[in-house]
Amino acid sequence: MRELTVYAQMDNYLSVMATRLADMRRGGPARAGTFGYIGQPAVTSWHTHDLHQLEYSLHGAVELETRTARYLLPPQQAVWIPAGMTHQTTVRLDVHTVSAFFRPDLIPQPGDRVRILAASPLMREMLLYGLRWPVDRDPDDTVADAFFVALANLVTDSLDHETPLQLPTSANPLIAAAMAYTSEHLDRVTPADAAAAAGVSERTLRRRFFAETGMSWRTYLTHSRLLRAMALLADDGPTILRVATTVGFESHSAFTRAFTAYTGQSPTAYRHRVTSHEKGRQ
Repeated sequence: MRELTVYAQMDNYLSVMATRLADMRRGGPARAGTFGYIGQPAVTSWHTHDLHQLEYSLHGAVELETRTARYLLPPQQAVWIPAGMTHQTTVRLDVHTVSAFFRPDLIPQPGDRVRILAASPLMREMLLYGLRWPVDRDPDDTVADAFFVALANLVTDSLDHETPLQLPTSANPLIAAAMAYTSEHLDRVTPADAAAAAGVSERTLRRRFFAETGMSWRTYLTHSRLLRAMALLADDGPTILRVATTVGFESHSAFTRAFTAYTGQSPTAYRHRVTSHEKGRQ
């Protein structure tokens, strides 16, 4: 019943957002607006927009998947989704996000892929301030127009400064099966398990996985564990040791070394950074 409820919530979210975006497109000179979301864990259907989207997470972690990659949007970072990009969103924890939508002419060189951006304090505050102008705002508000032109210029400058919080995906059924099994069993998966899920030998999996993705299965596993850990650390409930064991690390020290090497911060420092700002706003 809970799964049906959260899917209904996200279906309603998409429906409301689509309606407001349609209102924006019909509104003449209104070239940008915002959309805030507060919700529970859920998964959206595959969908696309004909507007550029910049989504910032104030609280909670969001995963976004395209046909070629899977991305993590942790708190205090932003995800750039260019117009026309088919994607699916997964909310694993209670989340609070704000999105800015731009007509393509405001950001004429958006690139052809999703990017995770290290949102500056200025970008964060501008997105929060922009909530006063939703996507169905008055199209004749010249102050809002000037504000979103400035935000678009800031976004354009930020597109060259992305963070590598992503994993490859694959249309190859064999590789996709191994990836799915790995993601679902991070705490205990072995190469033999992943190979069995794909229906091949370990040797074949290692060879074909690297040929398909450019990384080894072992690297994929480690990065999957660390990205999931980043999402879990965005909630100050579970202990760091609990997070470590949940994603498959055998000890606190091994987890801390791997996490620090990947993110540049210890798990404790990372958790403090992504949770303290939200607490300070309450």
